[in-house]
Amino acid sequence: MDAIIVPFFNLVIAALQIYVWCLLISVILSWLVAFKVINTSNRFVYMVGDFLYRITEPALGRIRRFLPNMGSVDLSPVVLILLIIFVQEILTRLALKFY
Repeated sequence: MDAIIVPFFNLVIAALQIYVWCLLISVILSWLVAFKVINTSNRFVYMVGDFLYRITEPALGRIRRFLPNMGSVDLSPVVLILLIIFVQEILTRLALKFY
């Protein structure tokens, strides 16, 4: 059974790490757009931004409902990254039990 569970846990951990990278890229891209370093009228920038928005916004929106409004500071990516790290640690500990 551990021949199936351990690779599955490793796959989930890798997918969560990719999602963390998408969150970080989304945050950096939103800063670059806000400071007018890059422009969303560029089709490639728009497509990347739209893709990142579509995959990150459902999770970030749920977290924003519970966080207080702090003006222009959005702490939901930080909270989500911390939650993902927590889940990754739990999965790592569970995978180590099967070794």
